[in-house]
Parts: sequence; C-alpha cells; structure tokens
Amino acid sequence: MARVLVGVTGGIAAYKACELVRLLVRAGHEVVPLVTPGADRFVRAETFHALARRKPDAELYPHLQRADLYVIAPLTANTLAKLAYGIADNVVAEAALAHEGSLLVAPAMNTRMWSHPATRANMETLRSRGVELVGPGEGDLAEGESGIGRMAEPVEIFERAQALLGASNTVLRGRTVVVTAGGTREPIDAVRFVGNRSSGRMGTALAEEARRRGADVTLIASNMSIDPPTGVHVVQAPTAADLARETLARADSDVVVMAAAVADYRPAEARADKRPKDDAAWDLRLEPTDDILRELGTRSANGRVLVGFAAETGEDGLVRAREKRTGKNADLVVYNDVGGSDVGFESADNEVVLISEAGERKVDRAPKSRIAAEIWDEVERLLEENGGRAAG
Repeated sequence: MARVLVGVTGGIAAYKACELVRLLVRAGHEVVPLVTPGADRFVRAETFHALARRKPDAELYPHLQRADLYVIAPLTANTLAKLAYGIADNVVAEAALAHEGSLLVAPAMNTRMWSHPATRANMETLRSRGVELVGPGEGDLAEGESGIGRMAEPVEIFERAQALLGASNTVLRGRTVVVTAGGTREPIDAVRFVGNRSSGRMGTALAEEARRRGADVTLIASNMSIDPPTGVHVVQAPTAADLARETLARADSDVVVMAAAVADYRPAEARADKRPKDDAAWDLRLEPTDDILRELGTRSANGRVLVGFAAETGEDGLVRAREKRTGKNADLVVYNDVGGSDVGFESADNEVVLISEAGERKVDRAPKSRIAAEIWDEVERLLEENGGRAAG
C-alpha cells in the first residue's frame, strides 16, 4: 500500500488525528506521524507512533523520505502561514517543503481566524500550488463559539486521502466536464429580481472534486455567494438565459452537471429603471424560462453523461424527481429535499437520493464535499459501465 505522512500541529483537534492514523493503518498504509512540539502538549507523540505501529526512531529523517501522500490534520493558522511563506522551523513544515507528492490539509481554528483576510490569502496561496483542502466544518468550537473552523471528521479526511491515492486511475482523468452552480436572478427592474437561495456550495464542491479527479472543468456560475475553486475555468452566467447560452454551447462535453438552481419563471417585462414605491399594488406576470436540462436531453452527444438536480419539497418530491429523469432524458438525477433548514440551500451539508436507470441509492447527510464524491462515483460508473451513453 501507500506511504503516508501525517503531520499533527498544535490545536485541540489534535486528538482527532489519532483516529485518522488508525484508519490509515487499518487500510494497510505505512503511516509516519510527524508531531510538532505544540501538538505534543495535547497528544503525546508516543501515542501516534503506537497507533502507527512504528518506533519513533525508525528513521533518522522520516520527514524527508519519499511518501505517496502528506496529510496535515489539524492545520493551525500558524502552520498555514508557514506553509504559504515556506518557513520550515519544525518537522511538519520541513516535510511540506521536501514532499513532492499530493498534500492534503485539514484546517482547524477559531472562526474569526479562519475568516481573517491574512488566513484567506494564505489558503489561496496553497490552493494555487495544488494543495488539497478538506473542511473546515461548521459547528461548536473549543473556546465556546460557533461557526466555521472545526476540523473535518477523521473519516472524511481518510476518504479524501484514499481518493487522492487512487486519483491517477480515475475514469474522469482527461474528460471535459461542465458544472453549473448558484442561482439565477431574473430582473424585475433595475434593482429588483426574482431569485432563489442557492449559494453555489454544491456545484462548487462538484467542480472541485471533478478537478481533483483529473477532469478539465468549466464552472458556469450564477450569482454564487462563495468563491469558486482554483484550477477550473469559470464563466459567469447571472440569468437563466445566460446559463442556457453558456451551457448549451458546451453540450458536447463528456459530462454536464446541472447543479444550478435555474429560475423556472422570469418577469414577462423587465423595466430598465427602478419602479418607485407607492401605495398601489404591483402585479407581475411571469413567463417560463427555457428548460436547459430538457434541451440538453434532446441533443445527441455520443458518450456524454447528463446529470440533473431535483430540489423539491413535500412527500411527492421523490416522485417528481423520478419523472424528471425520464421526462428530460437524463442519465442521473440527484434528488434533495430543500424543505428543511439543515440541508440543501445555503447549508454546508446535504442529503440526497441518486436516481438512475439502474435504480436508486440514498446518500445520508454529509458535508457537500463528500456528497460530491458520491455523485462522481456514480457518474464514473455510468461512464465506465454504460459507456457514457445518454439515457433513452
């Protein structure tokens, strides 16, 4: 199996790294723990060596030896800054400079530290160098606050590590992929619009996972509230008409994933100026927008896989999602119930049902990055087992 370096830095989340080491060892990997003095104050280095079934002095310079993957979990704001600037004053930072393979980092810090411009800039620097990011998640933090900053769970980090170790064999490598994300806005006048609450998180996670698997990715973005991932080509498409034009122009891609929440209706007449507020009622007449998924389904594309999303509410949502797959000639439809506040729109998590001709598979609630990986696993199955043949 693979040789994996696990760097542990000085945060309270260091205890979670114990489970990560255990999972990697159980999967058959040779694990080399690298523990900073700060981390040793939380969890002794001997604990990690025991879990790795490795003597502390097995090698004189273990951090400088060849490795297939380097995982740093937790990654503190301090070590993040060191990696961005090439500072090598401890074993974890030194190993990062010497390592020539994939680097996976799991940030963990206070939510205000994570959102600080310096931290964001440092993270973007690492992204631009090809560093893979998992987390951070949202929830209660050690100091009693709540927000984004929790280290990803060990099983999620482990799964990303496994995926990175097997990325060279992915079916998506070299394929052209189009992902739409966000929510369209249809102008009412110069100020107001008809829109929805889609943040673009799911589409962004899908684009990032496809890039990680080696695909050539175009992200068609509609008013996203989060930054797009690095390493993908981004095309802005604020309205449904813009999204239709940009997506249909790339209809011959190997995979098209319609994750954006496209407005079903738009105002029949949009004013160029702002309508002044008064006491009179304002009746809006709405007309349907173009059905992009249906149009894609009617276009013959040898080997293409077409994926649609069905964001529904109510007990009949799954029924409508099934009808959407057959009625719009899609290979795969991802159904999610957006009626709740804890999954779907604007949430970091999702819970979906994958619907294809072969059947249905539920994916329980998980971070959207993990949901994205499950969706791409299904797409790769379609590309490989069904030859990427369009449905119907």
